[in-house]
Amino acid sequence: MKRTTFHLAAFATALTLVAAGCSSGSANTGAADSGVSAKADAALAQMKGKVLSKGPNGEEPSPATAAALTPDELAKVKGLNAKAAIVMHYGGNDWANAQIAGLKDQFAKMGINVVAVTDANFKPDKQVSDIETVLNLKPDIIVSIPTDPVATASAYKRAAAAGSKLVFMDNVPKGLTAGTDYVGVVSADNYGNGATSAHLMAKALGGKGDIGAIFHEADFFVTKQRYQGFKDTITKEYPDIKIVEEKGIAGPDFAGDAQAAANAMLSKRPTLAGIWGVWDVPAEGIMAAARASGRTDLKIATEDLGKNVAIALAKNELVVGLGAQVPFDQGVTEALLGAGALIGKKAPPYVALSSLPVDHSNVLDAWKQVYHVDAPADLAGAYKK
Repeated sequence: MKRTTFHLAAFATALTLVAAGCSSGSANTGAADSGVSAKADAALAQMKGKVLSKGPNGEEPSPATAAALTPDELAKVKGLNAKAAIVMHYGGNDWANAQIAGLKDQFAKMGINVVAVTDANFKPDKQVSDIETVLNLKPDIIVSIPTDPVATASAYKRAAAAGSKLVFMDNVPKGLTAGTDYVGVVSADNYGNGATSAHLMAKALGGKGDIGAIFHEADFFVTKQRYQGFKDTITKEYPDIKIVEEKGIAGPDFAGDAQAAANAMLSKRPTLAGIWGVWDVPAEGIMAAARASGRTDLKIATEDLGKNVAIALAKNELVVGLGAQVPFDQGVTEALLGAGALIGKKAPPYVALSSLPVDHSNVLDAWKQVYHVDAPADLAGAYKK
C-alpha cells in the first residue's frame, strides 16, 4: 500500500464521494484536521468491493461467485444425500454463529445433512479429538478452521485420506495442498479489514495521537493479516498517529485478557488516545477497561460486527469503527465449494470477500448485510440519532 498524496483535485474528489454517500459515515470524528477525514473516506471508497489480502500460500483471491453451482450441478448434489460436519476453532460468538448459520442454510438447500458441529474452545488437542470423533460419522464434507496450523495438520490429513472433502475457513494446516488434500479456503479480506479499521481510527482521531494495539499472540494467519493491515495503514498513511503500546493476547478468555492488557496500557499512559483490538471480543475487554478508567473519550477500533461493539457504535460510545467480515456469506460460499467438490468441480484455492466499513452511521444496515436479518431490538433501540 502506497502513501497517497492528496492534491486539491483529489481532495475535491474525496469530498464528492462523501457527499454522494460513498463513505462509511462521519460520526465520531475527532476535532482535528478535516483533510484527514476526507482522506480516510476516499481511501475507504476506493477499497469498496476489493480484496487486499493474499491467501495462506500467497494465492491471488477469487470472488465468492467462483463457488456458484448451476441448476444441473445442484441437482446432482441433491441426489447424493451427502453428509457434512462443521469443526470450529471456538464458538458462541457472533462470527462463529453466523458462519454456522450460513453453512447450515446452504447445506439444507442442497440436501446435505449436517451431522456434527464442534467447538474446540481454541485448544488444538480438543480440535484433534473433535476431528477423530467426527470421522466416525463418515462425513462427505468437513468445513473447519484450524486452531493451530501445525498441531492439527496430521488430523486433517487423516480426514482427507478417509475421503472427506475439506473446506477451510480463513486458515489452513501446514503441509496440506489445495486441490489435493483440501478443496479450498474461504476468508474475509483480513488485511483489508485491518486497513479499514485503521482509516476509521484515523478519522476519529483527526489524524493525530498516541495509540495502543492489542493483537492475537498465536500462529493464526488471518489475525496476523489484520494486524499487519492496521499497522501498515497507520504507519504509512497517518504518520502523526503513533502506535506506542502493543500487547499480545492468547486466550481463550480473550475479553478478559484484552481488558487486562488495556488496563496496563491506560495505567502506563493515561492520555492514550485510542486502542485497537484484533476482533470484537477483545474490543469488549478494551471497552470494560476504558469504563473502569473513566476514559469514555477513548477511541476503539476493531474488526467483526459482534453485538456488543455494534451497540457501542449505535450509542456513539467508545467504538468508533470497524472492518466487518460477512461470515454468513462466507459460510454459504464454503458449503458451495464443498458441494462442488463432491461432483468433481475444481475450486479456486483461495476465495475472499471484501471488507465492510462500519461506523455509527451505517451500523444498523451493516448488521442486516452481515447477518441477513434485521438488527435486533436491543441494537436498534440503542441507536442514537
